Amino acid sequence: MQTKFQSGFVNIFGAPNAGKSTLLNLLLGERLVITSSKVQTTRHRILGILTEPAYQIVFSDTPGIIETRYKLHEKMMGHVKSALEDADVAIIMHDITKPLDTLTPVTDTLKLKVPAILLLNKIDKLPQEVVLADLVAEYAAQYPGWEILTISAKAKQHTDKILPLILKHLPEAPPFYPDDSISDRNERFFVGELVREQIYALYQDEIPYHAAVFIQAFEEKTTLNVIKADIIVSRETQKMILLGKGGSMIKQLGINSRKSIEEFLQKKVHLELFVKVRPHWRDNENHLREYGYN
Repeated sequence: MQTKFQSGFVNIFGAPNAGKSTLLNLLLGERLVITSSKVQTTRHRILGILTEPAYQIVFSDTPGIIETRYKLHEKMMGHVKSALEDADVAIIMHDITKPLDTLTPVTDTLKLKVPAILLLNKIDKLPQEVVLADLVAEYAAQYPGWEILTISAKAKQHTDKILPLILKHLPEAPPFYPDDSISDRNERFFVGELVREQIYALYQDEIPYHAAVFIQAFEEKTTLNVIKADIIVSRETQKMILLGKGGSMIKQLGINSRKSIEEFLQKKVHLELFVKVRPHWRDNENHLREYGYN
């Protein structure tokens, strides 16, 4: 007798820096999406596909839910809306060290109509005097009917309990993607994201939030890949910060990015970075479309 096959979209929502991208990488067993301690790292909806003999789960990492100030933010929240429309199961990530009422803007925005799993993340950061059971009871009272699990995605605490909870609610359906698919995005996209991750790691203050990365050339050769990338910023002063004294910062960014890209592609890379100023690009529809924020 053939066993049932389960397949569906499991979309991950939450406030910025709740741990959504770290969770997706953990569930996939691969470092697919970039992570940072800074907020608003994720700007796109990124699918990560987990296929096993009895199920296929199509995960979506979504941008953190924020108030929109620029057209870029509107695009980001558009990804959240699209993820809401096709979700079979919703995972809501919440930093448990934050007050319960900070989750309300997220849940009010989502207005979920599908099975929900609330992951209270970062339990390893809680003060010792906090009684976890009492805290969970408060969330259970606020969100009756939701599955609630306390975890640490970074420390991998209780994360083995997540998949069984998902499968409890995942519908019976044939797979949506071939067995060997890992994402709906191409290598070019992930290379741009890896450069942007290094910008978040290397630069402070406003630079990461004003920067976009556009891959202008991706040439696969026999022994190495030749990649040329534009880094877009809003002001000339930001360009000078990116370059650094005597070009020292852009050189370091190139070294760090190349290492990450080579690890991802499993191939040698020649990387060239160019910094360009595009005033108000975050509010310019044409620029946003050009840089992949459709």
